[in-house]
Amino acid sequence: MFHALYQLIALFFFGFAVHQVQAADNFADKILHNGKIITVDQQFRISQAIAIKGQRILQVGKNSEIELLKGPQTEVIDLKKKTVIPGLIDNHAHFIRAPEHDELRFDGITKRQDAIRMLTQRVNAAKPGEWIVTLGGWSEDQFIDDQRGFTKAELDRIAPNNPVVIQAIYLRSYLNTAAMKAIPIDATTQDPPGGRIIKGSDGLPSGVVQGPGGVAFVAAQIPLPDKEGWKNNILKLISQINAMGITAWYDAGGRGIDERHYSAFQDLDNQQLLNARAFWTTIRQPRSPQAVDGVLLEIAKHKPFQGSDYFENIGWGETVYAPATTNLIRSDFRVREEDMVQVRRIAQAVADQGMFLNAHTEMENSTDGFLTQYEAVNQIKPIKGLRWVFSHLDQVTPAQLLRMQKLNMFAGLHTRPLIQGAEMHRIHGDKAWDMPPFRRVQQSGVVWGLGSDATAVTTSNPFYSLDFAVTGRMVGGRRVNRQTVTREEALIAHTRSNAAFIFQENNLGSLQAGKYADLLILDRDYLTIPANQIKDIVPLATMVGGKFVHNK
Repeated sequence: MFHALYQLIALFFFGFAVHQVQAADNFADKILHNGKIITVDQQFRISQAIAIKGQRILQVGKNSEIELLKGPQTEVIDLKKKTVIPGLIDNHAHFIRAPEHDELRFDGITKRQDAIRMLTQRVNAAKPGEWIVTLGGWSEDQFIDDQRGFTKAELDRIAPNNPVVIQAIYLRSYLNTAAMKAIPIDATTQDPPGGRIIKGSDGLPSGVVQGPGGVAFVAAQIPLPDKEGWKNNILKLISQINAMGITAWYDAGGRGIDERHYSAFQDLDNQQLLNARAFWTTIRQPRSPQAVDGVLLEIAKHKPFQGSDYFENIGWGETVYAPATTNLIRSDFRVREEDMVQVRRIAQAVADQGMFLNAHTEMENSTDGFLTQYEAVNQIKPIKGLRWVFSHLDQVTPAQLLRMQKLNMFAGLHTRPLIQGAEMHRIHGDKAWDMPPFRRVQQSGVVWGLGSDATAVTTSNPFYSLDFAVTGRMVGGRRVNRQTVTREEALIAHTRSNAAFIFQENNLGSLQAGKYADLLILDRDYLTIPANQIKDIVPLATMVGGKFVHNK
């Protein structure tokens, strides 16, 4: 009898303990309440509170509902009516390349005198001989006080003992004497392919190297850091983009990129030190049919989706075939049949592998040429479920959007006019008002996402991108685009829609139960502030996977 009673008591306490453990499992690790939670779900609901357990969202709802998930160990954060949005996802950036250097950045700087002050401060803090570089992200047109570049004499005066390279988009690079000696560039140096070394009346280099080829030539001569320095640059860059509100991005590779760039990120992912999510495609830039032969062999062996939710290869892109690639700041692109034959070969190989493909296409005739090849590929190997993307699409037409829709293609639109808008108007005239055509694409029904194309050709700050999509104004305030969308449409494009670009719609892009707790707490309300203040929004805190990675 006593034995049976003992068993009954033991069973009771065991059941009680199990209940307590199960109850603890249902409690949140963190609760953020008393706020304005913009979920960006399909109904675009606004809630008050959010509960987080581990890396994921447990529940979103009213304060009273989320209060029930509070346990003895739950951290409770009073939002004090602050606005929360999902972490912003950039659907096209080149951040994996950016840590080659610890750059001085002029993103969003509207006065040349401020740029000079920043350069002077950087020089004063640098060691003698240390390179100081700015590889794009600004243009002379964004300065409202003085729209000049930088002269060699001016840079020499500021930095007599440090090589300085200040690159404006891909248009030109400004160098001081120390940089020209280090590269070296002198009176005998030949112009690089696609570039020009500008010389003065005395026949000596002026300190300006012009053109995309010239910019690439200069950038390739700047020394790279060692492996540890590279990793430190990555961590610093991610900290910077976290502070801007970026929690994930699609990375398109770019100039000079190789295995070193990816292995540095992979090492940090292996150590669980990445505080933002990078989803990337393998980039090759073949320039001949013979080079395409080699690329086809690579594609046949390529296996995406072998990584983690912090660092993952998702397919192939962005330069499909270099001679078929357009340039935003040129209007003379010609579609050549022999180039499209090579585009077709690569597209067919990617389709045969059942892989994602991203292609850089901007001008109307280029988009037409690519669509013709894709439609032919689709007849042999359907691509409708592969989420193929056209990036940039600055001149896409309604007819082309209809063709894209039939192929279930996505459209990646980017805010390069933030710093290139004035230049685009000089080159494309009235067409530039509709480049890119946000409103046209929004109304077409094609899935589209908003991104930057950072770091060289625009600012990295996602709130500048949101601002531009809503106001059409470049850095400095000049209006250059009339294809604007609502702030709700822009936010959807920069979050929920972009999650689909990187095959993460079940994990990212909206604040819903089961998704990763990637979110921003903002210093002002995105939905109600004047539109021209969207660019000034600052995240007070950024969370990735339930962990604060930036917190003011």
